[in-house]
Amino acid sequence: MYINELLPTTNQTVNTGVETSREKELGRNSFLRLLVAQLQHQDPLNPMESADFTAQLAQFSSLEQLFNVNDNLEVIKDSKNEQVPENLLDYIGKEVKSIENNITVYDGKASGGSYTLAAPGDVIISILDGEGSEIRTIYKSGQDPGEYDFYFDGKDDKGYPVPDGDYTFSVQAVDNQGVPVVVDSGLSGIVTAVTYQGDIPYLVVGDQLLSPKAVTEVRLSETP
Repeated sequence: MYINELLPTTNQTVNTGVETSREKELGRNSFLRLLVAQLQHQDPLNPMESADFTAQLAQFSSLEQLFNVNDNLEVIKDSKNEQVPENLLDYIGKEVKSIENNITVYDGKASGGSYTLAAPGDVIISILDGEGSEIRTIYKSGQDPGEYDFYFDGKDDKGYPVPDGDYTFSVQAVDNQGVPVVVDSGLSGIVTAVTYQGDIPYLVVGDQLLSPKAVTEVRLSETP
C-alpha cells in the first residue's frame, strides 16, 4: 500500500486526523501521518518493499528541507520589511517634507511639529494621547501667513509630565472674525543627523524628530 492509495477520492474519507480537502496543501505533519497510516494499514502478508519505503522516507526528507527553506525565506522577508529601505545617512544635508503629525516623548523629552498658515490668524494646537484625548492646548495668536515650528515640553495642561510614548497633534486657525483659516500641519526642514530612541530610528530636523516612514519629499538643500 502506498501513500497515494490513502489519499481520498471524491467520494472517500480516510480517518487519519488529516485535513483531506484537496483545497488544502499537504504539510509536513500531514505527510508524516499518512506515512504512519500507510504502515499501520499495510497487508502483513504483502508488506511494503524496503526500496519503496526508503524512497518515501527520502520524499519526506526532501519535503522537510523545502519547508525549512521556505521558513528561512519568510524570516528574511519579515526582517527586510522591518528595516527602513534607504540608508538613513543619505538624508543628512537634504531637505525633507512630511505630513507627519506625531510627537514622541522619550526619557521625558518631547519633539515638536510644524504648520503652515495660508492667511493671518490665531492658532490652536491640540496635543492628543494615544487614545485621542486632548492633554495639552497651545495657543499662538496674531500670526502672519507662513510656516511655523512649535515645541512641546512634554507636560499636560496642569503642568505634569506626560508618560513616554507616541502622541499626535492637530492644528486649527481662525482669523479675527472667527472664520477658519486654512492650515496644513507637518514638518519640513534640513536633516542634520540621525538618532535612535530605543530601537527606532529618527531623522533630526531642527530640534524635532521625524520618522523616515513619514517623509513625503526629499530634495537637495538650496543652502550652500
